[in-house]
Amino acid sequence: MRIAVTIFLTDETITPARLARELEQRGFAGLYLPEHTHIPVERTTPYPAGGELPREYGRTLDPFVALGQAAAVTERLGLGTGITLVAQHDPIVLAKQVATLDHLSGGRFTLGLGFGWNVEEAADHGVAWRTRRDLVRDRMRLMQALWADEPTGYDGEFGGVRPSHAHPKPAQKPRGRITGPRTLVGGAAGPKLFGHICEYADGWLPIGGRGLTESMPVLRSLWADAGRDPDALQVVPYAVHPSAGKLAHYAELGIEEVVVQLPPAGEAETLRVLDGFSDFLN
Repeated sequence: MRIAVTIFLTDETITPARLARELEQRGFAGLYLPEHTHIPVERTTPYPAGGELPREYGRTLDPFVALGQAAAVTERLGLGTGITLVAQHDPIVLAKQVATLDHLSGGRFTLGLGFGWNVEEAADHGVAWRTRRDLVRDRMRLMQALWADEPTGYDGEFGGVRPSHAHPKPAQKPRGRITGPRTLVGGAAGPKLFGHICEYADGWLPIGGRGLTESMPVLRSLWADAGRDPDALQVVPYAVHPSAGKLAHYAELGIEEVVVQLPPAGEAETLRVLDGFSDFLN
């Protein structure tokens, strides 16, 4: 099983380059970074985990800039977002950023995407909360048009793009109906989320990994009904606090990659936790 990590990298933590080098040297599979552009001070949206919102949410590094630095100092380490808030981006600009990072890293990028939880943050980006899932779907289809080998237009509910010359292309090759880098959708199990996954993604990025015994067969059934290759579905539990038993359970479910959670700490503490996680590497 491949073990990747996620961390809130901030202006107060270990740097992206230092962490990326350590991960590759130790044999970890990848580095996934979250995204928040800003956290409005006046906020009524509750923190999903309960309690006070941790300090690191308002100090998060831009994931694409940080992953670009990580890509430059590694050769094999996977690079991913967990997650990109697609609704808060101009899709044409985001398509260029994603394609550039995948191209420069030699096809090592995973686009983990989600729909967000912070209403006030999204509102500052002009996102109408009730439409955000449909907006993400629309923007993903637009970006995949730009990533196509030949100039391909898209005319959607929320925007469009003319057939265009748009290079570089992502290094990862098209997979049936899917173009662009490996794409995983984050969120809680449910028919709407699973519909998104089956339409425009390679798999699911479930936070914490609870309930997979019940939810994975449902997703697999919907995936098959959508005409997708049964062997191609990827489920990657995310932000996991690992144990030997938990990883063994995931392996029994056919899961091949797990993303474990690092604390948003300085260099010494981060490397100490990595030493402990090294026990789970094959």
